Amino acid sequence: QVQLVESGGALVQAGDSLRLSCVASGRTFIDGIMAWFRQGPGREREFVASSVGTGDTTYYAESVKDRFLISRDNAKNTVYLEMSSLKPEDTAIYYCAASETVIPGAYDYWGQGTQVTVYS
Repeated sequence: QVQLVESGGALVQAGDSLRLSCVASGRTFIDGIMAWFRQGPGREREFVASSVGTGDTTYYAESVKDRFLISRDNAKNTVYLEMSSLKPEDTAIYYCAASETVIPGAYDYWGQGTQVTVYS
């Protein structure tokens, strides 16, 4: 059974930094994609960042580019999201997602989410 478990969410002040972690169990995703999405209050879930294959290829939403960094440790089957210069609009539940392949499409697995709240 595949599971994705996020951690690291917290209540932080604007301008602070935070690192989220997502540990995958049940299979590896070195041949697929690991990604972060988020859903803010009253908003639809949106893409944040993704890491393809070994992690050399990454993509970011424009709203987080230059502030967030996605990385993965394939030996630990873990993907990280390092967030800096946090803003109140980054407040959301952050979800980890994984795809078994690098072919664009729906993600196969989702975590339960971790809450990030940024206050000004």
